[in-house]
Amino acid sequence: MKARRQAEILAIIQEHNIETQDQLLEKLRERGMQSTQATISRDIKELHLVKELTGQSTYKYAVSERKTSLNVAGRLNNIFKECVTSFDYAQNIVVLKTMPGLASAACSAIDAMHLPSMVGSLAGDDTAILIMRTTQNAEELCQEIVKMLDKK
Repeated sequence: MKARRQAEILAIIQEHNIETQDQLLEKLRERGMQSTQATISRDIKELHLVKELTGQSTYKYAVSERKTSLNVAGRLNNIFKECVTSFDYAQNIVVLKTMPGLASAACSAIDAMHLPSMVGSLAGDDTAILIMRTTQNAEELCQEIVKMLDKK
């Protein structure tokens, strides 16, 4: 449940300018997830979220650029273990199948890795497409996904 909630939080802050924990709680409720302010506060710390200035002189939650490389591997592992049901590649395209509603969260975690071998990603409800630069890059990413899913 924690990994799913944190995946939803990452998706929400990517999709919306969230200024407060109350706004974040409301967006989670809209997605059918109940939580408390204390739990959200812990999630914010674990995900290394910070408030950054927007172009409209307001602040929003975002993943700390300093901490991204340190916590992405663990976060990605948790998200994948909770939501990815299968994956495969064809030439330079990797296709992820996820639990319903979690493809965006999986893409969000992968996008946060800033992989130079990835051109971009596209998420639907339960399917994500990752476009890699080469077939070899797609195969290597699938090998990494296998490692992530096999870790206990």
